[in-house]
Amino acid sequence: METFFSETAHSRVRWLDLPGTGAPLVFVHGIGCASSYEYPRVVTDKNFADRRAILIDLLGFGYSEKPKDFGYSIKEQAQVVAELIAHLNLEKYFLYGHSMGGSICIEASQFLGEGLCGLIVSEPNFHPGGGFFSRQICSFSEADYLSTTHHAMVNAESGPWAGSLAIAAPWAVWRGADSLIKGNNWLDIFARLGRPKALVFGEQSLPNTDFTQVQNLGIQTTVLPDCGHSMSWENPSALAHALDSFCKKHEEKV
Repeated sequence: METFFSETAHSRVRWLDLPGTGAPLVFVHGIGCASSYEYPRVVTDKNFADRRAILIDLLGFGYSEKPKDFGYSIKEQAQVVAELIAHLNLEKYFLYGHSMGGSICIEASQFLGEGLCGLIVSEPNFHPGGGFFSRQICSFSEADYLSTTHHAMVNAESGPWAGSLAIAAPWAVWRGADSLIKGNNWLDIFARLGRPKALVFGEQSLPNTDFTQVQNLGIQTTVLPDCGHSMSWENPSALAHALDSFCKKHEEKV
């Protein structure tokens, strides 16, 4: 696993750099997750077609450090992602983010240069107010969440999310959720981005007003069958195909 010391956060960020061909795809995970835990099944799928993949564990999650004095806001995480991409000195690359990671990638796109070939997000937070889990998390104070609620949520979770949530820093989870609730108009930023972009939804998450609005804006949308929000676990092959197809389509234009 690779390590980079972030001057922004004064902490070490860790990631997997899996070799392959073409412009690499950089992965950014959602709240309580870790790219090193969530995406190996996706990038090793035959539908991903051996593309180079960079799987970032955000600060506070997975193998990255978990400083207690970092803010873990969407903007701060985005700045660290942009800092890491600059450190990697990638000539061309694509960026993918899921859920909270989608919002982080949309923020990060504002800090990135000409090397960004395209942005693809799946079920991101597009508006202030948060989603189901972030609202649930922030229905408790940070102190209460850290002392009892985080452990209770891990014990109550029966799906794959339990594994990565268990090793996430509770303060990173709570502050990330709080930042999602405070929010930004990420949909406007996404729509204005002058790069190829696409939105992915699981069919079980539809209908959705944001999905319809993005369609009406003429932005590429993709629906994955037989899955909902947890698409990387529920249908990793379909997600691998959607990501590879987006990159192939737009790689030819750069």
